[in-house]
Amino acid sequence: MNNFQKLGGVAALIQALAYAIGFVGLLTLFTEYFVGDELDAAGRVAFVRDHLAVMQAWHLVLYVVFGVALVILALALHERLKGGAPSMMQVATAFGLLWAGLVLASGMISVVGMGAVSDLHGSDPELAAAAWQAIEIVANGIGGGVEIVGGLWLLLVSWSALRCGGLPRVLSTIGVVSGVAGVLTVAPPLEALGAAFGLGQLVWFVWVGAVMLRHGQNVGPSRDAQAPALAD
Repeated sequence: MNNFQKLGGVAALIQALAYAIGFVGLLTLFTEYFVGDELDAAGRVAFVRDHLAVMQAWHLVLYVVFGVALVILALALHERLKGGAPSMMQVATAFGLLWAGLVLASGMISVVGMGAVSDLHGSDPELAAAAWQAIEIVANGIGGGVEIVGGLWLLLVSWSALRCGGLPRVLSTIGVVSGVAGVLTVAPPLEALGAAFGLGQLVWFVWVGAVMLRHGQNVGPSRDAQAPALAD
């Protein structure tokens, strides 16, 4: 088994864990902050200040750890599928690495911004609230509010796998559907599809990780009949 494929499988499982931690945080610790409109700008900054350490840790896992693992997975999937769909995988991997950079940047902006506004809140709460609003807009715009870059990566990787048989067919289909959902979040009325994109990716990451750990071979130059297809 190719060691880099194993590493890619571990990276995919780390990403699944990061997503799971993200969903748990949304549904428990941070529901008041992220769900509904109960907090105004000042209340949001006060919430960040009161939960600074746990919010920073959550963002580090969800964005920074996820982004680092994404680099490894994107390159491992490129190695796995490039023989069967070389051109498409070049484009897909470019989007994967771009997405990793955006996610890392978003996470680091959020973590640093939280510390800054928490310090500022004690002396000037209004300025802290205004600063945090600006930071959130930038962080969400870079790596959270619209999922088009991640959606394109997932869509192209999964479509490549469908064409060459590099991943189970059902898994690839889930990836295509989830990728389309991510791409559609570029339209403001369809931003709610981000939840479907996230849940679909959670399943996809777990399954991809298991496949890459169990089946380490890459897809050869033949794109269809000669490519080793894994059982669904």
